[in-house]
Amino acid sequence: MIPEQHFSVVIVAGGKGLRAGGEIPKQFQPIGGKPILMRTAEAFYNFDYRMRIVIVLPEEFRFFWEELCEKHSFRIPHSIVSGGETRFHSVKNGLEEIQKDEIVGIHDAARPFIPKEVIGRCYREAFDFRCGVIPVIEEKNSVRILTAYESKALDRKKIRVVQTPQVFPADLLKNAYETPYREEFTDDASVAEDSGIQIKLVKGDERNIKITTPLDLKFADYLCRNNLV
Repeated sequence: MIPEQHFSVVIVAGGKGLRAGGEIPKQFQPIGGKPILMRTAEAFYNFDYRMRIVIVLPEEFRFFWEELCEKHSFRIPHSIVSGGETRFHSVKNGLEEIQKDEIVGIHDAARPFIPKEVIGRCYREAFDFRCGVIPVIEEKNSVRILTAYESKALDRKKIRVVQTPQVFPADLLKNAYETPYREEFTDDASVAEDSGIQIKLVKGDERNIKITTPLDLKFADYLCRNNLV
């Protein structure tokens, strides 16, 4: 078992999320009558109410978030950190609120349906093996990779689609994020691997969708309203 005080999560909601449409970033848009970000935070609170929750927001939307919390009577304890220029910088800002002796997960705010089983699996493995842990699912589509002059088919049996939370011993991840930003840092695992942290893959869940487009938003709203998640 992991000591409860060692649980923490940084929920990254520092972007503008404009691809989902609407006048406000996607993390604040409602699904099933409640903002996406609230549902995401609730997923981790419902897994363990003692978990430390850090939310990274765009600076200009901090007051708006406070208004939403009041409107929806959102009382889950959490701290707020301002986002940075990129996701890398937003995560780094969030990690400043995390203690080195914790097991920390980094989670996309736009993934509100993360099942408890996946959360538990990721945190247990990170604690037991002192490594980075990322949930993945199999790729069902045919996939191709682009080269300079053509494209080539890839064996989808060897492809895994990466989800979040990506979970690490906090001292290792905080140290990894001391490196300068590079464009190839597309997620936390890529930053961790660059510093020598071992990455372990665990089973994710197809319900753990990432809301990115207007269609995703409508689908997520449908799932909520029909109690399918």
